Amino acid sequence: MIKITKPLLQKALIAGFFSAFTIGVLTVLTYKSTLGYFIAASFGSSMVLLFGFPESPFAQPKNVFFGHLVTALVGVIFVNFIPLPIYINIAIAVGAGVFLMIVFNIVHPPAGGNPIIVIIGSASYDYLINPIFFGSIIILLLAIIINKYLLKNNYPLK
Repeated sequence: MIKITKPLLQKALIAGFFSAFTIGVLTVLTYKSTLGYFIAASFGSSMVLLFGFPESPFAQPKNVFFGHLVTALVGVIFVNFIPLPIYINIAIAVGAGVFLMIVFNIVHPPAGGNPIIVIIGSASYDYLINPIFFGSIIILLLAIIINKYLLKNNYPLK
């Protein structure tokens, strides 16, 4: 049986609230402005790390930003230049994205889903700007403001 302690419940409520707030900001920018798309499905998974486990090395700004950017770029490259069946492209692209995140020390596990999203959606290079580039910047700015200044967490780690 799971024992839910007061600190665990508090951590879960805080993480859930600020995750909803952050995704809400991206959703409003996407659907209530003419500025473009700011939300990617993989950002939902990023919330788990940014607000539930901000002390994780996988939640640090460099990892979040470049993990999302590199894996989305891999997906776009596969969409545009690798003429293989989709079931092969997705598998190889995810493997390549994981490989590059590890080699460049920018591991952010939620970003591993980006090649799948990009290939299934046949996303163009524009996807790298909106939502990946600007969306990542927004979630990181909110994560820093919320974690460092509101919650007084040591985020980002030095």
